[in-house]
Amino acid sequence: MKQVVTRSVEVDGKQLSFEIGRVAKQADGSTVVRMGDTMVLVTACAETKMREGVDFLPLTVDYRENTYAGGRIPGGFFKREGRPTESEILTCRLIDRGLRPLFPDGYHRESQIIAWVMSADDDHDPDVLGICGASMALMAAAAIPYDAALAGVRVGRVDGRFVVFPSYAEREASDLDLVVAGTDEAIVMVECGANHVTEQVVIDALELAHREIRRIIAVQHEITAELGIVKAPFEPEPDPWPPEFAEGVRARWTEPLRAALQVKGKLEQGDAVDAVKEQAIASLPAELAEERTPWLKALLRTLVKDITRETILDRKQRLDGRAFDEIRPVACEVSVLPRAHGSALFTRGETQAMVSCTLGTSEDSQLIEAFEGESRQRFMLHYNFPPFSVGEVRFLRGPGRREIGHGALARRALGPILPDTETFPYTMRVVSDILESNGSSSMASVCGGSLALMDAGAPIKRAVAGIAMGLVSDGSRFAVLTDIAGQEDHYGDMDFKVAGSREGITALQMDIKVSGLSRSILEQALEQARRGRLQLLDVMDRAIAEPRPEISQYAPRIFQIKIDVDQIRNVIGPGGKTIRSIVEKTGARINVEDDGTVQIATSDLEAAERAIAIIQGLTRQPKIGEEFDGTVKRIEPYGAFVEILPNQDGLVHISEISLERIPDIRDVLTEGDPMRVRIIDIDANDRIKLSRRAILEDEARARGEEIPDRGAPPRDEQRRGGRPGGRDGGRGRGGERGRGGPRRRD
Repeated sequence: MKQVVTRSVEVDGKQLSFEIGRVAKQADGSTVVRMGDTMVLVTACAETKMREGVDFLPLTVDYRENTYAGGRIPGGFFKREGRPTESEILTCRLIDRGLRPLFPDGYHRESQIIAWVMSADDDHDPDVLGICGASMALMAAAAIPYDAALAGVRVGRVDGRFVVFPSYAEREASDLDLVVAGTDEAIVMVECGANHVTEQVVIDALELAHREIRRIIAVQHEITAELGIVKAPFEPEPDPWPPEFAEGVRARWTEPLRAALQVKGKLEQGDAVDAVKEQAIASLPAELAEERTPWLKALLRTLVKDITRETILDRKQRLDGRAFDEIRPVACEVSVLPRAHGSALFTRGETQAMVSCTLGTSEDSQLIEAFEGESRQRFMLHYNFPPFSVGEVRFLRGPGRREIGHGALARRALGPILPDTETFPYTMRVVSDILESNGSSSMASVCGGSLALMDAGAPIKRAVAGIAMGLVSDGSRFAVLTDIAGQEDHYGDMDFKVAGSREGITALQMDIKVSGLSRSILEQALEQARRGRLQLLDVMDRAIAEPRPEISQYAPRIFQIKIDVDQIRNVIGPGGKTIRSIVEKTGARINVEDDGTVQIATSDLEAAERAIAIIQGLTRQPKIGEEFDGTVKRIEPYGAFVEILPNQDGLVHISEISLERIPDIRDVLTEGDPMRVRIIDIDANDRIKLSRRAILEDEARARGEEIPDRGAPPRDEQRRGGRPGGRDGGRGRGGERGRGGPRRRD
């Protein structure tokens, strides 16, 4: 029986606790991390042998939100959890990005982190707890050579005050949603959404986050000390080649590779580098080629990295000749796709995104299931990275984790500029297809998405642009690079994406490979990003400076009216019969919200007007004294039932049809006859009494004519009247209900 250890730390008034030794004891390491009633089980396991033939860390991170944790049963036919949701995939990436740089170089054992949400309350998000739990599980695993403790915190800002681990309600009111992962020494990962906050706010929030991270890490060290965890020794496998071979490769091929790396253009440069590599391989003695070719390839890859970094730090140059704070040439076009509701082609250097915007109705919104309940997402951004964008050949499959992550980042960046539902009742879907890629395709998606929304006529509040920053540092020197290309991203020490408007930051994502990032470096990176962002916005404004005044002719027109909640049933009808009838008559798409909002979507204005008229008729409350041009629908010996509004009718008693007494009503009326009538009474049961005679009397008086006196009708006939709705047993055309009166027809 393993020792059970529990430790906790208070963070901004909330208790964060770790428990080890009670559950999942056969995993290499495990912990239950808890805040409030939210509990996440995190396990760490690794194979005992190194994976052959790999030069990367084979780490898998899985995160699952069990529906029982929130007291729900999953939807769908099978009633069990299936493929990970987009939210779960994003959390996997959140955990992975913080952990991966902290494993020792040369560690190639297949390893897996699993985070299971076992309980979820209404206040505490389990995603960041997964970061803390993953580190604790790895620290508790003696067999896994991981000892660089990591912690994560979320920071919000409500009414100008920072809140650490904000509740769901506080996040709704916050203008900042910042997730930070870090070690004792440095921040290693940042994910941020914001509502146009300043760079200074972001820096202050990062510093606060790192202070709390250090306190959480201290608890992890206390637990490992109490458990007496002793990590198994790990030594990376030595290089297979002798030192003199490596020295010879560097001496002979540095300058040819340096010259090849100066070639302009991604493809041209790649061809030049490949040519040097082929030449180097061909120079090997035939009898040694089989053994030394893998050595040579590995050494040449390292040499390309070293030359790239030396060029930047020693020569103060970038491979493409740009200054450190210079962005690549930018070109913007809109209305590129004739049938898309909005489109933009955004090109920056050798990165190009074709971005489209499609407008739909509320029925097109995406249903999101989460612990806090179901919700509807009216803005979607989907990012696609086809193989031809980098000149590769591979199968086209569904979106991977990278594509989902890039799409989520771009969606977060554009979220603060979207119009509200009252202003623009459309569902918006933006799709970014990357046609060429040489770095920062997610930020190209942000720029193209902003342009496409404006081209579609979506009344966005302001334009948003995004730019990727990089860093190269050897510990004593550093260079901050604006608008990094693919190779600078690959061989650099930081990938720092910043999106925002002229007013401030809307999204931020940062991954760091170095052990320290000072405040001065962070300030410089954010300032260069701000200047680059403003340059991009200037170029974008020249393509389209504000949203188009009208949406595309191919987009549905949405007309919105409000009805009383109690009237919704009259529009829907039994089993949806009434609303289906309206759709069949008009061809419009109709959606009725629970709050009484009715959306009518169609490209035909006349169809929209007909649908609105029918709905208003169904929901209108007639008043005494109103006049209508009605239609005779049914005739009885005592009077005629006249439809005055859709599915609403009333009774014109035989005595109220004419100025003269009528012996037989069928002598003067037939079904289908038009009739101008006035409401003269509505009884307590909402039955409507109509009169044609009252109108005729007024007309006669206006002409100065005498009105004949016919005497009062029989008392039993005076009781008869009409009411809104159908007649058949109170629900249709053919009968009377109770004391006999028509009801609303469905």
